[in-house]
Amino acid sequence: MSQRRYPTSSSLHNRASLLPTSYSTPPSSGRSSPYGQVPAGQRYADDLEGQNDEHLEGLTAKVKMLKDITVGIGNEVRESTLLAGQMNDAFADTSGFLSGTFRRMNNMSSKQGCRWLWYMVFLVVVFWFFIIVWWFRR
Repeated sequence: MSQRRYPTSSSLHNRASLLPTSYSTPPSSGRSSPYGQVPAGQRYADDLEGQNDEHLEGLTAKVKMLKDITVGIGNEVRESTLLAGQMNDAFADTSGFLSGTFRRMNNMSSKQGCRWLWYMVFLVVVFWFFIIVWWFRR
C-alpha cells in the first residue's frame, strides 16, 4: 500500500508511463498487429483506446437520445401551451354565451312568476327517475 497508485502529473504526457510494465496481452486473445511485434504496453494501450472509443460511441448515442427526448418535451410543452390558450378562449366564449342565456332566463322568470320553477323541478325529478330505472336495469 505504500506504493503510489497513480502516476505523477509530469508523467501524464507519456502514455507508456501510465501503463503497467508487467502487463502483456495473453496469446489466446487473438490480437495481432500487421506491423510486426508490438510491445505489450502499446498493445494494452490500443486495447484501452478501442474500449474508450466504444464507450464514447455509446455515450454519444445516449446523449443524442436524451437530446431527442428533451426536444420532444419542448415541442409537447409548446403544443400544450397553445392548446391551453385555445381552451381558455373557448371557455371565455362559452362563459359569455351562458351568462347571456341565464340573464334571459332570469328575465323570463321574473315576468312569468314562479311557474317556471315548478317545471324545472318536475324535469329534474323525471330525469332522476329515468337514471335510477336505467341503473337498476343494467
